[in-house]
Amino acid sequence: MTTDKATPASGSILVVGGGISGLTTALEAAETGYEVFLVEKNPYLGGRVAQLNQYFPKLCPPTCGLEINFRRIKDNPKVKVFTLAEVENVAGSPGNYDVTLKISPRYVNENCTNCGECADVCETEISNEFNFGIDRTKAAYLPHPMAFPARHVISSQIKGTDDAKRCEEACKYDAVDFAMEPKTLNFNVGSIVWATGWEPYDATKIDNLGFGQYPNVITNMMMERYAAPNGPTKGKILRPSDSKEPESIAFVQCAGSRDENHLPYCSYICCMASLKQATYIRERYPDARIYIFYIDVRAPGQRYEKFYKKIKEDKNIFMIKGKVAEVSEEAGTGNITVVAENAITGEKITQAVDMAVLATGMQPTAVNTRLPADLKMTEDGFMINDFEKGGMFATGCANKPSDVVSCNQNATGMALKAIQTLVKR
Repeated sequence: MTTDKATPASGSILVVGGGISGLTTALEAAETGYEVFLVEKNPYLGGRVAQLNQYFPKLCPPTCGLEINFRRIKDNPKVKVFTLAEVENVAGSPGNYDVTLKISPRYVNENCTNCGECADVCETEISNEFNFGIDRTKAAYLPHPMAFPARHVISSQIKGTDDAKRCEEACKYDAVDFAMEPKTLNFNVGSIVWATGWEPYDATKIDNLGFGQYPNVITNMMMERYAAPNGPTKGKILRPSDSKEPESIAFVQCAGSRDENHLPYCSYICCMASLKQATYIRERYPDARIYIFYIDVRAPGQRYEKFYKKIKEDKNIFMIKGKVAEVSEEAGTGNITVVAENAITGEKITQAVDMAVLATGMQPTAVNTRLPADLKMTEDGFMINDFEKGGMFATGCANKPSDVVSCNQNATGMALKAIQTLVKR
């Protein structure tokens, strides 16, 4: 492992996490004139937004917002981007933090033109994490079509194998470099913004809802990938077990949320995510029947409420107020049976559908990955901002469950807080 020393930059800011909150924080600070180090553990920027098919409020594809932000980064020398990088240690106090960064090798250097020759000759396949393991990808791969940086990545699994030789020989630009090693980077910053984002709650922990047991039970984020044009099925929403076009789908709300055995809080975005995904199905299958089982629908704000009312008017969408008690599979058909009690009539409902989508909750990444800094946290892993102390701040879903619009607004505010720390030095 090699160690490099970055040139200390007076009045610089570290942003940890390259999702929509981290991008916004970094750009707002950099465009005000401050040097920003943007650190992302994945080989690409964009976070969860990059995995969506569409996002609110305009039902835009992620390319709509991310492409503009990537262009702003390219045009701004104040932003220094580190991918495949994680913060190993933070020491110091507001205005003067020493940071240690660990950078993992990509095995592809900046000569890469994305020609794809390495992927063409690579025979090894690995689970496609970008698609939540729905499919597999080559061990030499571009994470997704609009990945930034626009460079391939090669899995360490093939280092020293015949596949590695094939990748090296196929590259005309000397971009494949298996001599790359992990390295550490040390630098000094005045303030830090943690934009470490969120991850879907592990649905296999919810025993009664069948995820992991029945192939036709999927999560809401898996639905985003099925519906996305760059997803595993090129935008076709098909039943996983047999690729059948679904004629009926159930959405199970609060899958693990508002539950003292799992996530005790409301994840804020799940209701709107399911209503949005109902439009995906409606667009592709106008006659499909959609059943949405909910505790109560939370549509925060006038625009979301208007969207909810429009969904309720659809004659093929059935809103059922009742928490799902059980999800099972019908023997021989792969069909899914959803059992719930109607909270209004008290009647027990048993509904058979082709597939079910679990609206799994939003869990802060920090709950499962300890951050190497002196931070205040809730029991659920969300960071608590200490504005009196200053210096380090949390933004977006690292601070609380949020949608994209709220993340952008909050990130702009945290960029200002980070700058205020520097001004006070």
